[in-house]
Amino acid sequence: MEVQNIVKSNEPPSNGITHNTAAANPIPDEHIPGKLIGAIVAVGSLAFIGILTETVMTVLFPQLMREFGIDTATVQWITTIYLLVVASTMPLSSYLNRKFRHRQLFVAAVALAVLGSLVMIFGHAFPVILVARVIQGIGSGVATPLMINIILEQAPRTKVGRLMGVGSLVITVAPAIGPTVGGAISSILPWRAIFVIVIPVILLISLPVGLTCIEQRRPTEEAHLNPLQFVAIVLSLCGLVMFLNQTGVAISAAVAGGNAVSSAIVAAISLVVGLGSLAFFGWSSHRSFSPLIRLGWLRDPMVLLHLIAYMILPIVGIGFGYVITNLAQLSLGTSAFVAGALVLPGALVGAFFAPAGGMLYDRFGAVRPILGAFCAAICGPILLLAFSMRLTPVTLAGFYFIFGLGYSLGLSNIMTNALKHIDPVFMPDGNAVFNTGLQFGGAAGTALFSTILSMAQSGAGEEGSETFRHATAVGGGWTFATMIAIVAVAICCLAAAFRIGSKRR
Repeated sequence: MEVQNIVKSNEPPSNGITHNTAAANPIPDEHIPGKLIGAIVAVGSLAFIGILTETVMTVLFPQLMREFGIDTATVQWITTIYLLVVASTMPLSSYLNRKFRHRQLFVAAVALAVLGSLVMIFGHAFPVILVARVIQGIGSGVATPLMINIILEQAPRTKVGRLMGVGSLVITVAPAIGPTVGGAISSILPWRAIFVIVIPVILLISLPVGLTCIEQRRPTEEAHLNPLQFVAIVLSLCGLVMFLNQTGVAISAAVAGGNAVSSAIVAAISLVVGLGSLAFFGWSSHRSFSPLIRLGWLRDPMVLLHLIAYMILPIVGIGFGYVITNLAQLSLGTSAFVAGALVLPGALVGAFFAPAGGMLYDRFGAVRPILGAFCAAICGPILLLAFSMRLTPVTLAGFYFIFGLGYSLGLSNIMTNALKHIDPVFMPDGNAVFNTGLQFGGAAGTALFSTILSMAQSGAGEEGSETFRHATAVGGGWTFATMIAIVAVAICCLAAAFRIGSKRR
């Protein structure tokens, strides 16, 4: 719901108009055009399917590990590479929106979604599956910002917040039901059936509705893309996530008594490439006449601390879906369907309580709603750590529910409060950076937690054995401890940011 709150925070001031004056001149209740609703449905369904298929895959990891003969650290790339591609595409959204017509972008997103699904259906080698995820990630990275841009450009002024709420709900409900859908379908059909079902929905519903309803209200521009800056963003994101992954592989190999040198070298090179590319992007943006993203607003330490918190919290928030579903199957021995269902309560409460967090922000300001929410959220991983060696499916779902409630109440308000302190001229740049950070955090979380579990499972025997289950439970404890540390760092960053803000008053 972050965009909805941003829209509210950027509404023009009242300029001293009293309540009675406003009541005497009420804003007319504007009608939402039918074609706009159709456009939101078409593009929103495409974004929904993209996010749904991303979260569907997490519950299938044990099955995919057996089919392709790969370990935990390798299979997680099905999700991680998707999130990386989405994160890499997000910075292009402003350029694409100015350069191309909405209908062109929509058709491109449809084509990529269908092509990616076809490759998933017919691909029988793990590298081919990864290529399909790259294709699907590009399509989702185009569709999601397109939906937001259509709403912001074409919605009646009095209905922008309401329609943005609908758009945000589409984006948040998909991750909530993804693991459950994946578990349900895979329990009765081959996992590829998920993508067989997706293609007709896209071609028979999303495509015709979009071609009929999507309209162009603004002219396109002669926008120019800085390819070096775009490559630098991609390399920085990939390098940092690869560093996390290969560090875990090296440690796992060392624990198992294998050769860890090659993985350690790759990890070191990835870290240098990631940090070097990030530094180059910052330097290039500062010197460029037309940078891909303007970064001058990050000089404000208050905004920067908000960004750090917003980037690291999704490591826990999105990574939790991977941890719950895999811990349930590999340690507790549940089916894929049950494992997916365990995520549903916590994820759904996260989807539907985000608007409540925005209402609390509007009423009480930033400090209490945000810090209170994350003080509640951290109780979830604390309880999971305390019970890590004697968890049951019920306690696993219940403690995750606690985290999901606090996380949903507070996360969107971080972005809202940060962008409130940015010059409106730089609002598109702030949106791009925060949304890219959100996707990167999710990719990093999946890579980090799969690495921790893989380290614990190394040398523990065959999957399904008692020693393997015990090792997975131990890895779960390490994971929950890491989550606690991450949330604690985020709370400290936010507290420091609020202290800086209070001194400015």
